[in-house]
Formats: sequence, structure tokens, C-alpha cells
Amino acid sequence: MLHAVQQAALGTGFTFAMTALGAATVFFLAGTPRLRFHRLMIGFAAGVMAAASIWSLLLPAIDRAEGTRLPVWLPSAGGLLAGVVFLAALDRLLRYLRPGEGENANALLMAAITLHNIPEGMAVGLAFALAVSGEELAAAWALALGIGIQNFPEGAAVALPLRQEGRGRFAAFLGGALSGAVEPLFGVLAVLAAAGADPVMPWLLSFAAGAMLYVVVEELVPQAHSAAGTWGFVAGFLVMMVLDVALG
Repeated sequence: MLHAVQQAALGTGFTFAMTALGAATVFFLAGTPRLRFHRLMIGFAAGVMAAASIWSLLLPAIDRAEGTRLPVWLPSAGGLLAGVVFLAALDRLLRYLRPGEGENANALLMAAITLHNIPEGMAVGLAFALAVSGEELAAAWALALGIGIQNFPEGAAVALPLRQEGRGRFAAFLGGALSGAVEPLFGVLAVLAAAGADPVMPWLLSFAAGAMLYVVVEELVPQAHSAAGTWGFVAGFLVMMVLDVALG
């Protein structure tokens, strides 16, 4: 288990570093990215998360459920639904507390991105928990790479509006970077939760998949809705699929 925790910490540490790297664009750019580029990056992030939900989480969950007494489809379907309900409840809470414009709106953006980084951290952690035997370590690192790539624009999406709001460059960078700090925490927690609880793994994997799919449909796809966003989604989906299949 210690090896899985160490690997998960490294993998989610990389995804966190990519968020921080994206936030570092605040030191070089004065304003927010152009809308078309923003939609392209959001679409790419949605594609990565959608593909990761299928190949890195749902399919392994179904495989893991084959040896249990329950119907094969039940853990994956039940876990997915639980993940969607969990994220929907948190999202509803955020919407209830949602303020209007300006500084409060930027604080909400940071909270929303931080929230959807939770299932990403869980997904990477669970991938390394699956790879504890060493058989699927490359696939786990492929997932970490894919999540890390899509974390870059997320860090920028928090930091640049904070800078435009009037915050100092370092304060804006810190806000963007911290939005990804939950990933190492929840990645390690997911490994610890999965340790010695093999029957629960299909439920945990599909729970993370459901949470990620909720973020894709509810938050990312509406923001990316455009030709650029569609092509970004296709590119992200293909990148994550190829990484997972080629390295898995």
C-alpha cells in the first residue's frame, strides 16, 4: 500500500504542478485569454475527463465487479449514480450561495474549479491503487498525464480573472495554484480508502467516474459550446483514449 500511496502522491503532485504552471501565466499575460482559445481549452479538458471516465474508471470498475456475487453492472451503475448525486448536491450548495458579479463571482469560479478537481484527484489515486501490483502502472501515469494537461488552462482560468480584478500577480498566482491543491489530498485519501477493500473498488472507481461526468456535462460542455470547443473536446478525448490504450 505504501508504494501505491507514494505513486499516487507523485501522480497527483504532477497534476497539481500543472495547475500551478497554468496559474503562472499571470506573470506573463495582462488580461484573460481570447474567448475562442478559452473555449478550445475548456473543450479539451472536457474531452480528457470524458475519456478518462470511460477507459480509466468505468471499464476497470466493470472488470473488477466480475468476480463478485452482485450483477456485473450494479457496482458501476450504482457508483456512477452516487458520484453524480454527490457532485450535484455540492454544486447545488454552491449555486445557493452564489453571489453576483466581480470579486464574489471570481471567488465562486475558484470554488467551482476546486470542487471539480476533487474527483480528478480521486481518479488518479484510484488508478494507482489499481496498479499496486505493477501491472497497470503505465495506464495510471497516462491518466495523471491527461489530467495534468487539462489542469493547465484551469489554473490560468482562476489566476487571470483574479489579476484582472486588481489582485497582485503573486496573489492571483496563489489563488490559481491552490485550486488544484485538493488533488494530492483526495488522491492519497482514495488510495487509503481502497486499501484492503477490494470489493469496494468497483464502487469507488465508478463513483469518481460519475463525479467527473457530472462536471463535464454541467460545467465544461456549456462553457465550451462552440466549434472551437467541439474540436477541443474531440482532441482531448482522443489524447486521453490513445494514452490509456497505448500505455495500458
